[in-house]
Amino acid sequence: MAERKDKQKVIGEPMTDEQIKVFLDFPPEEGENPDFHVLLKAYRALRAEDFERFVAFFQEQGRDIRATDREGHTLLQIVRGHGKSEPFVAILERAGG
Repeated sequence: MAERKDKQKVIGEPMTDEQIKVFLDFPPEEGENPDFHVLLKAYRALRAEDFERFVAFFQEQGRDIRATDREGHTLLQIVRGHGKSEPFVAILERAGG
């Protein structure tokens, strides 16, 4: 069956707050900054609109949006180098990343 050109493709169902908050609890590897670790996991797994909600929950917990990886890079610095990352860059910039 051919896809209708006038029908927008839907990718997944909207995530619940509980599903997004799961990303706040991923344990880091030894020596890794826990705040950077969960930010990176969420960035890799979530759509921009869900990532924006994640960042709000993250900041409500008083966590560090400027946390760095082992090389001293923030998630914002890393994301700026990725293609099609504009929505994520904007979210991180608004959050003070």
